Amino acid sequence: MKKVFEFLKKEIMLTVAVLAAVVSLFITPPTKALIKEIDWHTLGTLFMMLCVLEGFKQENIFEPVINFSKKFKTMATLSLFLIFGVFFTSMFVTNDVSLIIFVPLTILLFRKGDKEKYILPVISMENIAAIRGSLLMPFGSPQNLFLFGQSNISVWHFMLHMSPLCVGSGILLIIFVLVLYRKNVKEEFKTVEIEEDKKEPVSTKIKIRKIAYLLLFAMIILTIVTRTKYWPIAVAIVIIVIAAVNLKLFVQVDYVLIFTFLCFFVFSSSIAANPKISDVLNKAVAGNEYWWAIGLSQIISNVPASIVLYPFTKNFAGLIYGADTAGLVSLIGSLASVINYRIYVREYPDKGFKFIKVFTLVSWAFFIIVVIPGFFLSRWKFF
Repeated sequence: MKKVFEFLKKEIMLTVAVLAAVVSLFITPPTKALIKEIDWHTLGTLFMMLCVLEGFKQENIFEPVINFSKKFKTMATLSLFLIFGVFFTSMFVTNDVSLIIFVPLTILLFRKGDKEKYILPVISMENIAAIRGSLLMPFGSPQNLFLFGQSNISVWHFMLHMSPLCVGSGILLIIFVLVLYRKNVKEEFKTVEIEEDKKEPVSTKIKIRKIAYLLLFAMIILTIVTRTKYWPIAVAIVIIVIAAVNLKLFVQVDYVLIFTFLCFFVFSSSIAANPKISDVLNKAVAGNEYWWAIGLSQIISNVPASIVLYPFTKNFAGLIYGADTAGLVSLIGSLASVINYRIYVREYPDKGFKFIKVFTLVSWAFFIIVVIPGFFLSRWKFF
């Protein structure tokens, strides 16, 4: 029991999700209809993505990108590369994975180059880049994946509506970097050699794994884009292929996130099935989706907030724009931010408060600039 409590204490979001699901089942007793209401399609797609992305990490698929970072000679250009590396990769491999790739690299490079004073502001901007870059694609973040699955719009239509937020955020990030290095835009960065483990020649087995993961990733994207009803077959293919090339990978998959999703699906379906609660939320949320998404995300994060609010939403744009802006307000607003925090405190255990301070200042500076334009843009309805 002690280990269980320690695990739940560590995984706060899962704990909240489990409690919410349990309480909701007392409000609305479980039925067969409730099980049908759970979005198994999103859960299956999320499982596939997490499996393949874990394979990407294990096989160092992004190693060429990391090696390319050694070519930059100034702090401004290096920072821009790292920040926009997160910005663009998050569109395809989700925001949390992009941070897992680039934040440790940023810490390593800046520490070896004697530029540690820039670590916190730069990884805070990388956090913003992950949140705002990933919003362009339906599969850039878990909440986008869920909301896109609920809608009946094409990928191109989705990207069209999200592009103003994405492009505007990219321009704003460039301005933030220039402000950071305003005293000396050409401040030099001495190229450092990163110590690498001695590598043996790449075996045929490793090559097969890499090719398998890349092909599976392409299949998953095709499954999402085409909205095929045969998605269970895609899930089965992922399981069979990974079992064949690397069975141990299944142990490393982030099942906590999947189970958290499941619990919030149960909570959302139960609440929506209760006439009194549903009526209150319908009146409160409808027309105010943007602010509800931002506000509720500060309590339960943007992924579960999207799941909970969707059944009561009349303005889809307001919900998704709010959910993709919520991560700029606080650490809790986005699971990606929590991951960023974990990576940093693992390297600097005694500087957790300093991270929160700098993260909040940088994020709020960005949030204040984009929140009102985002609200007006949310009037531009998807459908």
